[in-house]
Amino acid sequence: MTTYYNGFPQSDRDEEIKMVNLDELEERAKKVMTEGAYYYIASGSENEWTWRNNTTAFNHFQIVPRALTDMDNPQTDTEFMGLKLKTPVMIAPIACHGIAHKDAEVATQKGAAAAGALFSSSTYGNKSVEDIAAAAPGAPRLFQLYLSKDWEFNKMVFDAVKKAGYAGIILTVDALVSGYREANIRTNFAFPVPLDFFTRYQGGKGEGQTVAEMYASSAQKIGPEDVRKIKEMSGLPVIVKGVMCAEDAYIALGAGADGIYVTNHGGREVDSGPATIDMLPEIAQAVNHRVPIIFDSGVRRGSHVFKALALGADLVGIGRPYLYGLALGGPKGVKSVIDQLNDELKIDMQLTGCKTIEDIKHARLTHINYTADDLKSNTDPSRIKPYPVTKDNQEKDSGNDAVSGASQA
Repeated sequence: MTTYYNGFPQSDRDEEIKMVNLDELEERAKKVMTEGAYYYIASGSENEWTWRNNTTAFNHFQIVPRALTDMDNPQTDTEFMGLKLKTPVMIAPIACHGIAHKDAEVATQKGAAAAGALFSSSTYGNKSVEDIAAAAPGAPRLFQLYLSKDWEFNKMVFDAVKKAGYAGIILTVDALVSGYREANIRTNFAFPVPLDFFTRYQGGKGEGQTVAEMYASSAQKIGPEDVRKIKEMSGLPVIVKGVMCAEDAYIALGAGADGIYVTNHGGREVDSGPATIDMLPEIAQAVNHRVPIIFDSGVRRGSHVFKALALGADLVGIGRPYLYGLALGGPKGVKSVIDQLNDELKIDMQLTGCKTIEDIKHARLTHINYTADDLKSNTDPSRIKPYPVTKDNQEKDSGNDAVSGASQA
């Protein structure tokens, strides 16, 4: 159930996950992940106000049920930039899936393909884009780019991604530096598993760097001309990720963006920023159907997917939940997470008379504001719970039990 990379424990599971909802996976994942790896996924920046409100702000919008619609058997099939999908739920890009599973992005891609979902992999992925593509030939996928200061590195990435058959590039523009992630500091987290593109370019293993150090190698300034240059050099469509206001949507469109990705990086960058769902309507109005829109941050329910689609999104990304699913169940665990959201989404579709995903885009929502919480961060020492110690979540070194991986007394 657990293997080790230089003493770092990695799940090797491949099993369906039984759950009531996605939230319960967060606590269960602690039993198979190290504390540092878990909090790299689970935490946000500073006091985590934005991280929490990304989810709670969905309550600002309410779904209006419909009756006498004479409809049943709703369908979640959809299309995005010519890619045929079985669900509007998308695997959002996250670095270093190897902290959750030994097969890393290869396992995630298999799970996404089995669910018919769009997959996106990160510049900071452990597995190569070639291995990811080979894991699910013909499956739809995009590549998320952290633009490097080194354009030779960027060109290497573009060539590999295009040759591997990726359908487009997601350019991240909202993470020019790392947010102040206190949980990463408290656990001294550094990437424990090699990152492929850094290994092949630098000749090293691409591991052992902190999040802040990784961001330092990326471009700290990105402008409209970079979007044009990436399109020209890669020969691929470019989706601009990190748009949180109408003004930036206009700039991205003017630069030739082929899609807009509305996100605040899951509350991992600017704390005290608005919840993503609250900004989606003005961005959708600015885009006005000229290019497709991807949305993520805080999605935990099928009703959240429904609301994002109704407010202007074409695809809805999930992040943390699928990594918990990956740790707990491997490829089948990732599929279980997507299936759970689809099941909940279909209930909302049935109860609102929405036969198709296109119907959801015309569904009626109401909008009532409320006061969000002002709680301390979940990783604040005054609130944090003792981290569980199991045989599957401990690192091995000379001071550890070689069988269990648990620290010796």
